[in-house]
Amino acid sequence: MNDQFDPDLRDAIQFHGHLCPGLALGYRVAKAALKELNAERPHDEELVAVVENDSCAADAIQFITGATFGKGNLIFRDYGKHVYTFYNRRTGKGVRIAEDFRGFENDARYDELRKRQQAGEDVSREMAEFKMDKVAAVLRADDKDFLKIEPASAPVPSTARIRASVRCAVCGERFMESRARVSGGRSVCIPCFEKE
Repeated sequence: MNDQFDPDLRDAIQFHGHLCPGLALGYRVAKAALKELNAERPHDEELVAVVENDSCAADAIQFITGATFGKGNLIFRDYGKHVYTFYNRRTGKGVRIAEDFRGFENDARYDELRKRQQAGEDVSREMAEFKMDKVAAVLRADDKDFLKIEPASAPVPSTARIRASVRCAVCGERFMESRARVSGGRSVCIPCFEKE
């Protein structure tokens, strides 16, 4: 592991399993959010992160900000966008950060490597070099050159609610009551409902 990296980035790499452009992006976004919100990594639910994709960036955001699904302060919206919104519940302040890095667009080198790879050629070494070039570009860029940062327009999400569990009338497994579906007058889980 490269000792020149910030300890938070080193730890995020260990958490995620490898260094890649997406992880570097998430690291930079999370650091920018903490700076904008004048916050540190919280111990509980004080910080909320809304991620609009399920890319590697989400792992860095989770690690750096401490937001998790289990605490209910990591919210996933499946829009496929590199857009991330953060809220500080203590101050009520929110910030929306969108990736706007031109270095990720229309890269002929990537297209050429993918074509060669799809043709059966081993381009793993070249692909790894390409990815590390992207990582380096993300890590050295100024926030203003690749992130669009603006105040959040939506209100702070409410805190996580603990919901009652019920048993599915079909499979017998417990599930969150708010996710129940009614089939034949019985309360069933979503997978069993979709099978019927």
